[in-house]
Amino acid sequence: MMQLLYTAIFSQMALILTLLFKSPLRKLVILGLDKLKRGKGPVVVKTVGGTVAAVLFANVYNLNELKSRTNEAGMLNPTDEVLMSMKLLEISLMGFFLFLSLMIDRLHHYIRELRFLRKAMEAAKKQNQTTQEEKNEGHKTLVQENETLRAKIQNLETEHETKEKKAKAAGAEVQALKKQSEGLLLEYDRLLEENQHLRDQLKSIDRSMSHSDDKKKT
Repeated sequence: MMQLLYTAIFSQMALILTLLFKSPLRKLVILGLDKLKRGKGPVVVKTVGGTVAAVLFANVYNLNELKSRTNEAGMLNPTDEVLMSMKLLEISLMGFFLFLSLMIDRLHHYIRELRFLRKAMEAAKKQNQTTQEEKNEGHKTLVQENETLRAKIQNLETEHETKEKKAKAAGAEVQALKKQSEGLLLEYDRLLEENQHLRDQLKSIDRSMSHSDDKKKT
């Protein structure tokens, strides 16, 4: 019994050291514990733990019986002393065995939780990175669209200024043509008046010449 407990405790200590430090062997140990906690494994572990706990309580009860018997006898004989030492050692070893078993179970649980948390954090980080990249791409697209719209606005403003200048130049040409046409009309009126005046002069000259001709005939 003692040799079995020592073997189990040293095995548990080696298992705990393997779980505490990152190594390829730890992955194998974790896989083995995962398989142990599936199927009938938990039932077997609980059965072994319950058996050890029952033996522990039985040894505690026997140790109390030996102590009460010693108190009644008033002295401790060598046989009882050896028995009490053996029981006390067995109780300590079994308690340490149960404690190490609980520690291995908790270590395995926390390592699995830590692994799941790391995977969740990596997934969240990747998702965040993807979202950030999409935001950056969207921002770049908006910047490009903004630059394109600005270029279009500048082109439209340039075209508007050009058309406005052309319209002003056309208006100035229209005003100049209007003034020129007014001047031509005035010149045309003046020429008509001169023509009429010349005609009147010619008529008067014709009249005077015809009058002089009549006088000569008479």
